[in-house]
Amino acid sequence: MTLLRERTEGGIEVLRLNRPDVRNAFDTALIGALTRALDELAADDSLRVLVLSTTSPVALSAGADVAEPLTPEGGIARMRAFSRLYAALEAFPVPTVAVCVGNVVGAGAELAAGCDLRVGGDNLKLGWVGARLGVPVGVARLVPLVGEAVAKELIFTGRVLDADGADALGLLTRRAPAAEAEAAALALASEVAANSPDGLR
Repeated sequence: MTLLRERTEGGIEVLRLNRPDVRNAFDTALIGALTRALDELAADDSLRVLVLSTTSPVALSAGADVAEPLTPEGGIARMRAFSRLYAALEAFPVPTVAVCVGNVVGAGAELAAGCDLRVGGDNLKLGWVGARLGVPVGVARLVPLVGEAVAKELIFTGRVLDADGADALGLLTRRAPAAEAEAAALALASEVAANSPDGLR
């Protein structure tokens, strides 16, 4: 399975990307699985916090799966699927926490930026690298986080941030060793989940 789900105490759901052999690169199947999970969970009134994580501390996601064979029409369909995924995440009704470990680039960076809170591992490599690959990437999700000028610089240069760089820009809520980042995210989620459900939604 490319996506693993776990419900922990306190109404916290953990979604773990599970394509470690390709650093959780998003193919069409993984995009669909994550979008369906988000749609299902959005209707779950017992949910308090969502944590997006990975089965391997090597990467949250290295971005789109460039090895997936796609026709031109298939490529357009996958871009639309990405748009639906990001929209579902941005509209998600409870707080979201991203476990940012290892490669968090391209689509992985967009996923992290779309979450409300981010916990960074000490091996973080965070970057919006579309300009390097000829892929159009907007700054909409970054602007509220770092401001328009910094967002444009990150997009145009494709500069990759380590944990210190991401922290300096205010992108990280907490930091931890990579192997402990999910545990730190769950601890943060527990703090959040202890508050009023109506206050969180």
